Order: sequence, then C-alpha cells, then structure tokens
Amino acid sequence: MTGGAEIDHESDRADDLRVDPDGTPREACGVFGIYGPRQPVAHLTYLGLYALQHRGQESAGMAVGDGSAITIVKDMGLVSTVFNDRTLAALDGHLAIGHTRYSTTGSSAWRNAQPVFRSAGDTEFALGHNGNLVNTAALADEWGMLDGTITSDSDLMAELISADIAAQHDDRSDGRELERALMNLLPRFEGAFSLVLMDEAHVIGVRDPNGFRPLCLGKLDNGWVLASESPALDVVGAHFVREVDPGEMIVINGSGWRSVRPFDESRIDPKLCLFEYVYFARPDAQLYGQNVHRARVRMGEILADQAPVEADMVMGVPESGIPAAEGYARSSGIAYGQGLVKNRYIGRTFIAPDQNVRALGVRMKLNPLRDELVGQRLVVVDDSIVRGTTTRGMISMLREAGATEIHLRISSPPYRWPCFYGMDTGTRGELLAANLSVEEIRTYLNVDTLSYLHLDSLVEATGATGAGFCDACLTGEYPIEIPVELAKDVLDGGSPAEPVVGQLSALAPLGEA
Repeated sequence: MTGGAEIDHESDRADDLRVDPDGTPREACGVFGIYGPRQPVAHLTYLGLYALQHRGQESAGMAVGDGSAITIVKDMGLVSTVFNDRTLAALDGHLAIGHTRYSTTGSSAWRNAQPVFRSAGDTEFALGHNGNLVNTAALADEWGMLDGTITSDSDLMAELISADIAAQHDDRSDGRELERALMNLLPRFEGAFSLVLMDEAHVIGVRDPNGFRPLCLGKLDNGWVLASESPALDVVGAHFVREVDPGEMIVINGSGWRSVRPFDESRIDPKLCLFEYVYFARPDAQLYGQNVHRARVRMGEILADQAPVEADMVMGVPESGIPAAEGYARSSGIAYGQGLVKNRYIGRTFIAPDQNVRALGVRMKLNPLRDELVGQRLVVVDDSIVRGTTTRGMISMLREAGATEIHLRISSPPYRWPCFYGMDTGTRGELLAANLSVEEIRTYLNVDTLSYLHLDSLVEATGATGAGFCDACLTGEYPIEIPVELAKDVLDGGSPAEPVVGQLSALAPLGEA
C-alpha cells in the first residue's frame, strides 16, 4: 500500500434515517495512539478502539505508519465491523493512531470519519480529534477558506496544520515540521480538543488548556500509548503513567516521550466535563485520579440521603444507572434488585423507517423482568434525563409490568443547556428540564416522585472537589466564549447580542424547577 492511501469502504446507509432512541446525548469521540517498535500496532489499536467503542459508534478508523508511509482505513460502523483479521494483517508499521466517532460538527458520512489525512511537502500526517472547536467559522474566514472546502472542525485543523507545514520552507527537513506547526497553531484553537496525531516518526497527544475531554499516557514494555480513557491502556497491556495535563502536548518517538507546553500559562484552567463522571466514561476509567465506578456509587449514596423514600426495591437503568442504584440501595437499606434486561447487541443508534417503529426503540433495548416487578414499590435510579423519550417509555413498561409505585432518582442535576464542547444534545428547546419544572417533568414521565442530585453533591461524589469541572450543561455557565452563530440555537431561534461566556445562567430557564 502506498503512502497516504485511504481505503474507502463507502457506506450506503441513509443518514436521514439515523435516530437516537435513547434521547441521551451523543458522546464525545474516542482517540488512541501508539508508538511500539516490533509491536503489532494495528492489532493493539484495534483493541484500544474496542475499549473506547462507548465513546463513538458512528464510525471508526486508524492510521498506521512504517516510517516511510501512512496508510488509513476508516468506515462507518462499529470497530468490529470496520476491521477484520485480513484488514489488520495488511497494516504493518510501528506507530498508529485510531478514532471512534460520534459527529458533533460535520455530517454523519464517510468523508468525516477519522483519522483525517494530509500531505504537505515531504510530510504526511494523520489526526484524530475528540471535542469541538467553537471558533471554526472564524478561523476558516481568517484563512480565506471558501464554503464547502472544510467539512468539520477536525478537517479545519488538518488544513491549517498542512498549510503551516507547507509554509515552513525548510531546505533540510529535521522531521519536526508537524510539531512546529502545532506550536504555531494550537494557541489559535478555542474550545475542546483532545488530539492524537502522527507523522512518519512521531505520535503526538494534545489536550486543550481547559482539558474538557480526557487523555492519558501509558507505557508498554517496548513503547508508549495515548488514549481517551485508561481502560484502553489496560486492554493492550500498557501501564498507566498519568493523565495528560490540560494545555500539554506529549511528543513520542524512538527516544521516548517529552512534554511540551504550547499555551500561555494564563489560558490553563482545568475544566474536565463533569458528565464524564456521570455518563460518558467507562466505570473502570480513572479521571483526576479517581475511579469512575466508585464516584457513581457515591452519587447514589448521597442521593439516598438527599431524597429518601419508602420502597420495596431499588433498581438501576442499565448500564450507567446501575452503580448509583447500588449506592442508593446500600445507603437506604432498601433491597437492590434487577428490573430491566438490556439487549447488549443494540447500539445507541438504529435505522427505522417511520415514527411507529422508532417509538419501539426503547423496547428493542430494554425489557422488564415482570416477576420481579409485580406489586413492587420501586426506586428507579438513572444517570440523567436529557430529552426524556427513553425515560418515559421505560416508566410505561415498568407500570405495565405491575409496579405499584415508581420513585425516580437521577444521579445528576437537571440537564438544561446545550453543550458546545464535544457532545451533541440538540437545541435548548429539545431539553426536557429547560422547558418543564421538576413537578411538570414528574407528571410527564408518570412517576410518583422525582428527585435530582444537587450539583455540589455531584462534585463531592467525584472525589475531586476543587480539581476543576465544566458544568455548563447544568448551570449555563460556559467557560469559553460561544460565538453568536453557535449560541443562537441555545435560545431556540433567539440570538444573543454578543458572544456568550459565563452569562447564559442569568437567563431564566424556560421552566423554573
């Protein structure tokens, strides 16, 4: 295979039929990078991406380099669909990056699958991005890019890096063109970006100055690994070294790794997405040095003290609601039980021909254990309510199965504000808690009682109080300025008079809770 080859497995699935039956937010993407001489890097990247599949189920891809050329394989679908033994056997090299994607900018099509590849002069590089820039339009305008020349913020970053490399005009390459381009350009990027990049000789990891999305470093017996979450290190046999700091760039080559700081110290302000603890991250992940599963159990324990109720059984909504349900049961003394079975072979998206079939989405994913539910007063614990579609359908199933009372407990505060930093939640008008009070939500969902975990209790449960979190989706306090053209959707068609930063919480929720 030649350098820069992209093996195009064009998908024919219809994007306009792709729906999200959960009503839950689409995750941030997952990224993976490895430098491993004499290691089967393609196979290890496959395993790493498999461990990060929960962060993106729309497309998957990897770039593999042998020191002289980079070959890319990417397609729509799950990791196990995109890659097989034959594909991986053809990817020979000692360094690689990989990506699993959910789209937050750009369409859901093959051309926006990652890694993104570019060639500039004698330099080839590939890029994988987890997050979302907020100044994409401004950068495109500044560089004079015509409409349609870029398809996503990740595509924009690759274009600008390529242009910078081409402009360096070094007569003799020292192999550090990609690093120099990043040093020049990273301070211009605003928003959330955990990146993995590679050229012919280096694997590079970058985390934005706020560290909105996670990234960590691991050590192989003969090499180094970068990954969105620590379980991806575990699955390839790498030892966890540490989390990449906000605003840090890790450069890996044959000599090992070194840390570079491209950003002015004044921009470093840790703001890890709080929803990583609530929903996004795997329970076996480590964030801010804390185990996510233990944090979720603590959420349930605190919630039991905050919102007690008399009941016969505590049950969690699979999968992310289960640890908090265990904590609630332990703290309350109410018996823990299983009330729903999850079909583990149903992803978070599926194709449906009409609304009637789409309405059955929750039943494709969850089914009640009727014998466990008949005549029971239930405490049902879930991690969040975003649009409420799945929750309402699930409650209806539990009622039909014979539950006499349903007390819904949510291990996070009401989700009222759209995210601009890497997850797709739609407009504010689509968010249930932005439009209804807690009592109105209770009535809409048809539950006997409803309680949310308080924000300060959620932060306490992480075990990382004071470490720095972004809670904009819960409070409306956005740590990075949101341009007008992006902020318009927040107010359902209304447009703020100026860019928004840290001020949306002053706007009254559409429904006071």
